[in-house]
Amino acid sequence: MNQTVNANRLFLASCFALITTAFSFSIRAGILTQLGTELNLDTVQLGHINQMWFLGFPISMILGGIFYSTIGPKLIMQIALLAHSIGIVLTIYATDYYTLLISTLLIGLGNGCTEAACNPMIADSYSGLNFSRKINRFHMWFPGGIVLGALISKFMTDASMSWQAQIWVILIPTIIYAVLFFGQTFPKPRISENSTLDNFKAMLNPLYLFMAACMALTAISEFGPQQWVGPILAKAGASPMLILALVTGLMAVGRYFAGPLIKNLNTVGVLLGSAIFGVIGIYMMSTMDGNMLYVAAVFYALGICYFWPNMIGFIAENMPQTGALGLSIMGGIGMFSSSMFQPIIGGWIQENKIVAVSQGLAGDAADLAAGQATLSNMLLFPAILIVAFAALYLYMKKQKTLSPAV
Repeated sequence: MNQTVNANRLFLASCFALITTAFSFSIRAGILTQLGTELNLDTVQLGHINQMWFLGFPISMILGGIFYSTIGPKLIMQIALLAHSIGIVLTIYATDYYTLLISTLLIGLGNGCTEAACNPMIADSYSGLNFSRKINRFHMWFPGGIVLGALISKFMTDASMSWQAQIWVILIPTIIYAVLFFGQTFPKPRISENSTLDNFKAMLNPLYLFMAACMALTAISEFGPQQWVGPILAKAGASPMLILALVTGLMAVGRYFAGPLIKNLNTVGVLLGSAIFGVIGIYMMSTMDGNMLYVAAVFYALGICYFWPNMIGFIAENMPQTGALGLSIMGGIGMFSSSMFQPIIGGWIQENKIVAVSQGLAGDAADLAAGQATLSNMLLFPAILIVAFAALYLYMKKQKTLSPAV
């Protein structure tokens, strides 16, 4: 039996597992209209189906984090494979609303298991700058997979292929990651001697709680405008789906080449710069229309692309005592935040539409004004983060100057 940990093969398998997550996000979005038409589902029912994806994700992430040091990444990924496979096949053969609720929840649970297992496994396999580079390249495959999945879905929809055929595509990266993980030796948790209680105690550190609050804001800064790009920018004179593809494509490239940037600016410096670019990007999208929106999308992509991996990376590097549980709770907070803010953003769109109409606007003009006003509301998220990360930067700089004397 091979006792050597093949870190690079495990990393490659993790990337394909994350591509499965990304495909389940983008292809599911691409088939939504077909689902509603063929199964006679209204938008409220479709919304609840989508919500299952966001609900399953943090549930399994947090549970996986709690039990990671006990059962290890291998069993968690076996559960992910089972949940993904059953969820995908159940979706393909679904004939009613309730089956789709269950199947989408299973896919969400599989996605959460992937995050719960792969983030700490990469942390246990690599260290230092190499870890920062790897964790960014791993998370590159979420936006990268969204771009690829969106293009596949668009091509298949344009070719009048069924939504079931599109769901079959999600099985391709699922099978690949299963083959790559098969028979491999997984690394033991680096903080294996710590109990779950020790992890919880470490998470009561004010710095962890501060980062948890920041995670809620970084996640909604990323997922808010992307999730609502269609309704917000539909009348802005640019293609919402092309903007989404541009943003996620740039995110993938940015994460791939994150290593030199982190080396020069460090993790907190990158987070601070991201918040600044996020504010600039969202402000530009809230004030521009037509082709200039593509320029705004570039600034926005540069802002949000480094948030998620470097929030996870900061915890792994600076608070390793929180263990896999700390990483999973952090990611779970991000997903819960994204889910919680969705109806709030929807309410903003409705309220801003009423205001626009009361000001004498109608039709496309009212929709455009409502979308831009909603984006203006979203400026609050990265704006708060600029202050928070500036304070964190100063705090960490002070800690570094004190550490040699310790």
